[in-house]
Amino acid sequence: MKIGAVKIMLQNKKILIAGLANKHSIAAGIAQAMHAQGAELAFTYQSERLKGNVEKIAAELGSDLLFECDVASDESIANMYQELSAKWESFDGFVHSIGFAPANELEGNFVDAATREGFQIAHDISSYSFTAMAKGAKPMLNENAALLTLTYLGSMQSLPNYNVMGLAKASLEANTRFLAAAMGPDGIRVNAISPRVIDTPMWKTVYDLFAGAERKEIGQKKREVGEAVPLGYMGKPSDVARVAVSLASNQSNYITAQTKSVDGGNVLR
Repeated sequence: MKIGAVKIMLQNKKILIAGLANKHSIAAGIAQAMHAQGAELAFTYQSERLKGNVEKIAAELGSDLLFECDVASDESIANMYQELSAKWESFDGFVHSIGFAPANELEGNFVDAATREGFQIAHDISSYSFTAMAKGAKPMLNENAALLTLTYLGSMQSLPNYNVMGLAKASLEANTRFLAAAMGPDGIRVNAISPRVIDTPMWKTVYDLFAGAERKEIGQKKREVGEAVPLGYMGKPSDVARVAVSLASNQSNYITAQTKSVDGGNVLR
């Protein structure tokens, strides 16, 4: 397929990318694919300390639209949308790639590690922020806008050390369904993508959490994970990005309230 034909998928669409961390991340892969297929992009960054990474990636994708946004603050979200509205009167959706829990919550037995404060933080940043961003965006969203978020296998099954993040991701998936029901009458679609095991720097962090006594050299573990997947390889950000592009496009205008697995058929065997 020619590049010109591919670009039709997101031609003239404006999409906000929230939570991009580095050029190897799933969010970066999604941004690259959306740009390649015609979307105009804007980006958020959490603080000045993190602005540089996002700024460089945005420039490579032809965008100078960067807005500070701390999703733990309603005021910060409102200010971000106010600044965005000076550039875009309306837009076609956003990608929410945001999740966080305090490090002490992600080590050891779930019951022993869990605290009230950590539980609240994980759900606030990882789940409620999706609702908060949707609430702020609603007046600016075009008909058939698409809101996308990223979840993970830990929403459905207990994983060592994932602990409260698993509960937060389960909340995020329920959040997706409730948002879809609430925003559907306005023509806004809301979906989640569950990438499972994807070859990014974050995968090593996740492996470090899960490895325990069975720890293996990272390269060997990657090979084993790839061999366990029916399709025979460990997924890459581009595999997730193609699904995100489809869900953001008019090709998926009757798909909402879904959690799409992108896992090569694997469930961390």
